[in-house]
Order: sequence, then structure tokens, then C-alpha cells
Amino acid sequence: MPTPTFNMEHHWLPFTPNRSFGSDPRIFVAADGMLFTTHDGRQVIDGISSLWCVGAGHNRKPINEAIKKQLDTLDYATAFNASNDQAFKAAEMIAAMAPGDLNKVLFCNSGSEAADTALKVALAYHRARGEGHRNVFIGRERGYHGVGFGGMSVGGIPANRKVFGAALLPRVDHLRFIHDPVRHAYIHNDEPVWDEDLLLELEQRILPLHDASNIAAVIVEPVAGSAGWYVPPKGYLKRLREICDRHGILLIFDEVITGFGRLGTGFGADFYGVVPDMLTYAKCVTNGVIPLGGVVCSDRIYDGMMKANEGAPEHAIEFFHGYTYSGHPVACAAAIATLELMKAENLFERAGQMGKKLGDAMHTGLKGLPNVVGIRTLGLAGAVELSPIPGAPGKRAYDIFMDCFHRGVLVRPAGENIVLCPPYIVEQAQIDQMLNVLADAIRRNA
Repeated sequence: MPTPTFNMEHHWLPFTPNRSFGSDPRIFVAADGMLFTTHDGRQVIDGISSLWCVGAGHNRKPINEAIKKQLDTLDYATAFNASNDQAFKAAEMIAAMAPGDLNKVLFCNSGSEAADTALKVALAYHRARGEGHRNVFIGRERGYHGVGFGGMSVGGIPANRKVFGAALLPRVDHLRFIHDPVRHAYIHNDEPVWDEDLLLELEQRILPLHDASNIAAVIVEPVAGSAGWYVPPKGYLKRLREICDRHGILLIFDEVITGFGRLGTGFGADFYGVVPDMLTYAKCVTNGVIPLGGVVCSDRIYDGMMKANEGAPEHAIEFFHGYTYSGHPVACAAAIATLELMKAENLFERAGQMGKKLGDAMHTGLKGLPNVVGIRTLGLAGAVELSPIPGAPGKRAYDIFMDCFHRGVLVRPAGENIVLCPPYIVEQAQIDQMLNVLADAIRRNA
């Protein structure tokens, strides 16, 4: 492999084994449609939408042109005590797409910031209504809510928690995980049915332990994405909604991965028919082109905080929170163009259609291969679970990821899983190519 012509000494890569990267660099220099071009001139299929982000495919001209136009018109403006026209338009579009009474949009830069923002909204809302003692959060085992201290606290992926445990939020508990590797190893475009009620523990242990009157919010991903695409049991989210309502607890959906089309619907909330009190978003909202994230809150939350401040001076800030780049005009212009493009090309619906084809291909092409112990597909995403190498957790999936990359397909290793989540523009021939390369890699690394 040719040595890159640029200095690699100074870039510290995130979530990457940096010690070994230099000996086998994976560097992209261009992208178009479904394909990357690497620094050594090879073509690689983007089988993971570049970390779940690029739903419409790479190098989409309407998005690029909107960004260029915005740069020539208004490059940046403060979000504090002022705003910009693109932020209002993007908020209007996002609110119109969000389910139920989720109509108030807060902007930030990423899913991590969105998770921490939602937790702060929950605390501020309860305090505003005279229940400041509600300061306990409930997440879920193997949940992922970014890398801020709040998100890691409610998150449940051990590797994200073990180094930073001393600085995590103290009043947090976790629901048990939602997967039975024996009875529900293979899930294809369906919701697993459990004999056991996974939420009994919430009602019978967690809520009594902390007292339900002290719980601020429960936060979950509709589908556990970063852990490896784990699908909730049938009726799980509706029952969770009912429990939260019964005890005055806010329900937050982390839709950073499931939002904007991945399940063939606007949000996971739409797919499951459950309206949370808040949902977080990022990634596909700008097609990954420029960082943008945020929280969509219910009218009830916004109105409650405004009402609580009715007696305060007019210059008093109701919610003491925000970021320098909240509602950045260029990012919002990218979001507007992305959502318009996805609507014009019916990409949400296409994701649902191609998701069935991806699921068919994964279950047909991978089941029964060496070390394959499970396959889970729903929407335009799927994961194949592998038996671990004794004493080397995650190594089998990582080796298969490397094998696939060298043969022209980018997949995602997640623990003992290999995840596929291609852009919504994926074609059947590309699905077939991805699955052939992945199947061969699984056999080679048996």
C-alpha cells in the first residue's frame, strides 16, 4: 500500500486503535453516491452511511449548493439574544416532521450534545413546576447517548463508562437490556415477542428503590443502534410510555440514529406509534455534511417553563443553556436542503423498501456461516452477531471489518457485531456486493 503523502503524526483519531492505524491507514479523499475514494485510489462502498449519517448518499448537489449560497449570504451569526432566518425555517421543518405535540426545537452540534441538552431540559422543567427533587435519570443497559458526561451516565455501554466512572452523574439507574440471544437470535423486520415483561423490573424494583416521585426522565433509543442494532420487544415502548405517564416521568427517545428515515419513517417514534416528551436528533438531518443536532420538546415542556417565568423580569432567561453554534445558519441551510431532497426523492419510503431487501439478503447470505450466532434486521439496517474469540473480545468483528475494507466495503464493527446501514439510495446490486464480501470475510476469519 502506498505511503500517504501527508503527515499523520498529529491527528488523534476518535474511537480508533491509533497505535495500529499508521501501519494500515484507511483514509478517504473523495466520495460520490455510494462510493468513497481512498488515498491510494481504491473505491469502497459506504455500507454504513458513514456512521449512520449520509442517508441521501454522498456529494448531493442540492445540499452542496445550499451551503455555498448560505456562505455567500450569512456565514455565521450569534445564537444568543439574536438568531437567523435559516434556524427558524429548519426548526419549522423539523417540528412539522416530529410526532404529536413535539413542536419546540433546540439546536446544538451533535448527538452527544443533544443527549446532555435533553437531560438538562428535564431537570429544568421539573424545577420550574416545583418538583426540583426529580433529579434521577433512568437509562438502559447497552444504551448509547453520546460521550458527554450526562450521556455516558445514562448510557449503558461498559467501555464508555469504565474509565470515567468517577465523574458520572450519581443519581442514575438502568433498565435491563432488550435482547434474548437464545430465543431471539434471528430477527427479520419484526418485533420479538417475549413471554416475560422486561419492564416489570422498572415498576417493581427501580421505581420503588428511588421513589417514582424523584425520577426526572427515562431515556432510551427506540432501537439500540450503537450497541449493534437490537430491536425492542413487541409493545415495549408503548408500555414504557404508559409507566412514565402514570408516574409523571418524562420519556426521551434518542433518535440520533433512528431519526430521519432509517426505519422507513420520519422517526422511530412514528414507526412504533409512541410519542415521547422529547426526542434527540443529529446525523441524517444534514446528511452528515455539517454537524447539527438538537432536541424536539413537547409544547407542554416549553409552555411549562415559560409559565414558570411569568413573574420574572422580561430580560430574564428561562433556560440557561445553549452553544456558540446553536442554530448555525450554514448547518441549518444544510438541514433544510437535506430534508427537502429526502422528501422530493421519497427517500424515507425507499429506505423502508430497501430495508426489506437488505434484511432478506443478510438472513439468506449469512445465516449458517462459521461463528454467526445471530442476525437482526429492521428498517435499512442490520447486524450479524459473531461468537467471540476467547480472550480477545471484539477481535473477530474487527478483523472482519478490516478484511471487508480491503475488499472494497466499509462495514461497522460493534462489539461482537458487524453492522450494515447503507445510504437510502443503495441499489440491489450494491447490497449483493456488500453481502458477498462480508460472507467471504466471515469465512476467512473463522
